[in-house]
Amino acid sequence: MPIFVILGKLTAEGLKAMKEAPKRMKGGHKVAKSVGAELKEVYYTMGRYDYVAVVDAPSVESAMKGLFILGGGGLGKTETLVGLTEDEALKLVS
Repeated sequence: MPIFVILGKLTAEGLKAMKEAPKRMKGGHKVAKSVGAELKEVYYTMGRYDYVAVVDAPSVESAMKGLFILGGGGLGKTETLVGLTEDEALKLVS
């Protein structure tokens, strides 16, 4: 199952709504589940990005569907990386 690393930056509206972050996090888990994915970890960060999320999803299409649903709220912008485990990557080079 592909791993997706989502780098997120909150919009001005997202920053204003920080008190609602716990509610939004529960919503993020529900959206992930609705597309067959699992939101594994979320880290709030300092620097270029405000948060990093790690998601297991069955396909690129399901990950994109979840991101489209979440992005519709206008509270953040994301950049998504697709990752392979070390074992998966080593199989490709052998």
